[in-house]
Amino acid sequence: MNHRIAVLALALIAASAASAAEGERRFLIPANDGYGLADCLEAGSSCGGVVANAWCEAKGYRAAVAFGRADPADVTATLVGTSRGRAPVYVVTCMK
Repeated sequence: MNHRIAVLALALIAASAASAAEGERRFLIPANDGYGLADCLEAGSSCGGVVANAWCEAKGYRAAVAFGRADPADVTATLVGTSRGRAPVYVVTCMK
């Protein structure tokens, strides 16, 4: 009986985490994208929230929930090229 309750609890936790993530999407944006977004998406910039929200709205989402430099583990060589002077990559997380 306790085993069934534990399994049910884990299933409910997994389902709630999946449903929360369904409404979000992360976009990786290279600093050299040509739009000049990097200046505003850098930490401490006063225009970051405005630019991140505009990016999300342009993609059909309601608003940004997070933005900033991407974790290097999230970035592939395809996105930044293979040169030594790689531009940073930024991430914007949008919600429905």
